[in-house]
Amino acid sequence: MSTQITSEQRYAIGTPGQPWGAQEKADWLAAQGVKRSYQDEVVSEIERLAGRFDVHQYGELDYQAQGAGRYPLYALTTVDFDLDKPTILVTGGVHGYETSGVHGALRFLELHAEDYSADFNIIVAPCISPWGYETINRWNVFAVDPNRSFIADSPAPEAAQVMEFIQSLDVDLLAHIDLHETTDTDNSEFRPALAARDGKLNTNWNIPDGFYLVGNSAQLQSEFQAAIIRSVEQVTHIAEPDEEGRLIGTPMVQPGVIEYEAKPLGLCMGLSQAQFVTTTEVYPDSANATPEQCVNAQVAAVTGALDFLR
Repeated sequence: MSTQITSEQRYAIGTPGQPWGAQEKADWLAAQGVKRSYQDEVVSEIERLAGRFDVHQYGELDYQAQGAGRYPLYALTTVDFDLDKPTILVTGGVHGYETSGVHGALRFLELHAEDYSADFNIIVAPCISPWGYETINRWNVFAVDPNRSFIADSPAPEAAQVMEFIQSLDVDLLAHIDLHETTDTDNSEFRPALAARDGKLNTNWNIPDGFYLVGNSAQLQSEFQAAIIRSVEQVTHIAEPDEEGRLIGTPMVQPGVIEYEAKPLGLCMGLSQAQFVTTTEVYPDSANATPEQCVNAQVAAVTGALDFLR
């Protein structure tokens, strides 16, 4: 088991017990800063793949009024898109700070997507939250979590624009694999910030050491989840439950798998009616894994899913 933080943590912004107003949100935004480049690390990779895949700029985040610039939003699709084939969606960077999701999606495109294109149409949106990627942040500039915002009239443009793009393709998705991480900063930064924003008491969870999946409780597809776990365990270790049989405070329903209500929670994996959906979670802060392994684990999750469906 990895980092355990059990004491209440008070966040630097706001008054305990009182939800944030406009001033607190402005204070939070002013404390954020660019730490890496979306253009250099993500867009350049998309441009390099442009000769092999169709690149779609499906939207743009205009955060100039918030002092954060403009961010083009991209998705890539296999060139032999055929509505008679099943369609697979891979998403990364819904939480911009979860690095391996972004680079796992790009590496899947680089190394494997074409190998599956005879059987599937493939859509990959590798970095849904580029401001979050640059600032290594879970939220967007409005202190909104995009991965609770995949709902009608979404408060997060990151979620709204990718949903609109998928709808514009007019395809029925067979599967959706959403690539995420669980990190030590979930306990040290993001959960305390969430509690402060909402005026609630912060309680942390034990962070699992290893890879795990979050399935949709409305349609878990146990064999599908198990196939992904088998694929990933060839690359990195699978998280073990805590002493209560839980992962991040949630009961483990099968080895390496928990489940959430995707649509009621506004999760990215619930954006469609796909039959097979999952959210991946790797642990990049593990002493037993490297950043490279985490990226490769994301790739193995996607290929494991597609091998099961093929």
